[in-house]
Amino acid sequence: MPLHDFHIIESTLREGEQFSTATFNTAQKIEIATLLDQFGVEMLEMTSPCASPRSEADIRAVLAENLNLRVLTHIRCTREDAQRALDTGVHGIDVVIGTSPQLMTHSHGKDIRQIIDLAEDVMTFIRSQNPDVILRFSTEDSFRSNEADLMRVYLAIANLGLVNRLGIADTVGVAMPSQVWRLVNQLVRMTGLDIEFHGHNDSGCAIANAAAALEAGATHVDTTVLGIGERNGITPLGGLIARLYTLNREYVRRYNLALLPQIDALIADICQLEIPFNNYITGTSAFIHKAGIHAKAVLADPETYEALNPADFGLAREIAIGHHLTGWNTIRSRAQDLGLDLDDATLRQITANIKSQADDEALNLAAIDDLLYQASQDHVCNPIDSSIETNNVETSNVL
Repeated sequence: MPLHDFHIIESTLREGEQFSTATFNTAQKIEIATLLDQFGVEMLEMTSPCASPRSEADIRAVLAENLNLRVLTHIRCTREDAQRALDTGVHGIDVVIGTSPQLMTHSHGKDIRQIIDLAEDVMTFIRSQNPDVILRFSTEDSFRSNEADLMRVYLAIANLGLVNRLGIADTVGVAMPSQVWRLVNQLVRMTGLDIEFHGHNDSGCAIANAAAALEAGATHVDTTVLGIGERNGITPLGGLIARLYTLNREYVRRYNLALLPQIDALIADICQLEIPFNNYITGTSAFIHKAGIHAKAVLADPETYEALNPADFGLAREIAIGHHLTGWNTIRSRAQDLGLDLDDATLRQITANIKSQADDEALNLAAIDDLLYQASQDHVCNPIDSSIETNNVETSNVL
């Protein structure tokens, strides 16, 4: 399946609510849903209406906004949960039940035959009540489940002809990309149904696993803003976008990428988080270049050291220049920004001065500008002979 043919199920208002500092009121949920709709996500998953009275009311409140995205809710595999979900008028219902030995023993206490019987009953009930609702069935803890048990459950549900898609979940973040690819590809070939991937990030593989799922033929990927969720969270929206963008920009062209910084900032503010310095796209260091050899190349052609164009996300790159690794090409660029016409010999001398001072403490931009302005004034009065030897600053660090 071409990688551009996929849908994002944005789960900040479901999985994200399970994050340690996440508490969203109704107005905030509407604001988040509206921004995600403007960004272009296709589906929004919300907490089960069975969780609390306000959870149910919030689903209805978001539905009342008449957004373009489809509103889903995530429920346990019971008729009671299904009826509550149907009553809200959601566009889709995501049903889940655990299939690993751990969850069969310590969660619901059912064996595989009982799981299949219950799932068939609930799926049949939902479809009888609403023939048009989007219906997904997923196993929980798929990658710690016995493979034969998984296939038995999935095939039983697929053969009912009632569900729109099947879901697989790396619930505790133990899967490798190769495992994800194999399971997704197997389900695609055996069932012909749409496949959804939900991956936790406990061992740092959520983005890689999501990409592997898409490569194997998955049609839907669950994300949250900043990756928030239970424990270490799941595939981050920005991280998935960054991964797909670097493969082919056309894969994410349909999304309003310039909204991503605003979306990340909103969730960070509500959850009282600092966006990590190395966060995908929106981290403070994401588009800062420092080393002289990097800066020189980026000034000539940004793609030399950038796989993502910051302008596509409403952001700008920065060349850090007040440090001992700075190169004279970056100082020349700054002088040009200030409208100063300084020859190369002068710029090299200024660079040497900056490097010497910065060995003790980095200089801020104002201090560098002062050096450039002063050099410009001195240069007018006492032009430097460009033939003067400047080997003392001609090192590999000043490229």
